[in-house]
Amino acid sequence: MSVYDLSSRTVLVTGATSGIGFETARQLAERGATVLAHGRTAEEAQAATDRLVATAGIDASQLCAFSADFTRLEEVETMARRVLAEHPRLNVLVNNAATAAPERHTLTADGNELALQVNFLAHYLLTYLLEPALTAEPGGRVVNVSSSLHRTASIQWNDPQRARRYSRLAAYAQSQLALTIFAADPRVTAVSVHPGICETNLLPLYDIQGDTAAQGAAHVVRLCDPSIDVINGAYYDRDQRVDPAPAATEDRTIKRLTKLADQLVGQHA
Repeated sequence: MSVYDLSSRTVLVTGATSGIGFETARQLAERGATVLAHGRTAEEAQAATDRLVATAGIDASQLCAFSADFTRLEEVETMARRVLAEHPRLNVLVNNAATAAPERHTLTADGNELALQVNFLAHYLLTYLLEPALTAEPGGRVVNVSSSLHRTASIQWNDPQRARRYSRLAAYAQSQLALTIFAADPRVTAVSVHPGICETNLLPLYDIQGDTAAQGAAHVVRLCDPSIDVINGAYYDRDQRVDPAPAATEDRTIKRLTKLADQLVGQHA
């Protein structure tokens, strides 16, 4: 992979405190980008930026810590308002933060199944609150870090919270399918990428050996490069553009998911 200059780019990376998110933030900053590093808490986000300075030699002026607990949509809204105020021009949003669904059915304070909210709804809300910054200049884009497991999923339209029949793997896969479908929404240019099966906290869902987080992050960072032309709704498996699951490109499904997501994020949108 060529090393490209991103010194004119401002990128927000969610889930930047560990795994692929941390490595994505590191690689972007090494290429000169201004990186807004999101963590669940202010302490975790600051610790991540401090580690980037101490271990990777990143200039502290390139980094800014942001925090929001994605199990609370109010915090997502608050963070988005701060980003807009401090960075009215945002070139890329990397929707990376993710959690494995818990063993038992769990609802957030907002009433949503935990994986659905953290992995999809929080990013859905964040993306559209940040739309003014992402569209302030030509070329703004969103990179959704998805999963090949989206191919095994279906959206349970009559029970999206999976209250009647819960499986942690099915709940996680549903959240990844929703995130992949979301990339085809026409309001903001977006793509999805499966970065490979990597050695992160989500590896137990695959139960096999994975690539390093740095290897996975390289596929994400590539799509942040403005010299890489992207088509709205495109899906990449590592560095190869491939067809996603058929549902991810169906106009009816895209519109149906948008309607559902608007209902679930409610007053925060």
